[in-house]
Amino acid sequence: MDKLKNWYYQQWRVTVRYSKTHSWVELEDKETAIIGISDKAQFRLGEIIYVELPEVGDEFEQDEPMGSLESIDGAVVTFYSPITGEVIEVNEALDSSPDLINRSPEGDGWIAKMRIEIPREIGLLMTPEQYERYDEDDFDDGYEEYEEEEYY
Repeated sequence: MDKLKNWYYQQWRVTVRYSKTHSWVELEDKETAIIGISDKAQFRLGEIIYVELPEVGDEFEQDEPMGSLESIDGAVVTFYSPITGEVIEVNEALDSSPDLINRSPEGDGWIAKMRIEIPREIGLLMTPEQYERYDEDDFDDGYEEYEEEEYY
């Protein structure tokens, strides 16, 4: 398993990947991923006024709900885990400044750090180029087909 994790880390250590539920994943190291919502998702949601964060120690399967975001106009959306793993840290700055997600969704507005359980899932997520094509036509659909790349 360590050999596989190392291979995936080498392939995607500087690349952000995106899920069909508009979250992103960036490898911090070969066992840890930083996750958050995409810039396009925060833009469409509008000004975020509240973030329900997961708890450290919570475990999630890929695409399982792990929290929610509320916008100033009252819209509440669920945030889904882009990978399977355990939450090892949450961005506590979001408690007092949820607008960090609007100001820096793929930077300081990250939501959680997770211990990666299934490295292969990362390779099956969309590249930035695939994600750009994925939601151009119908963002709200959420499950438009895209061409997966195989990484095994």
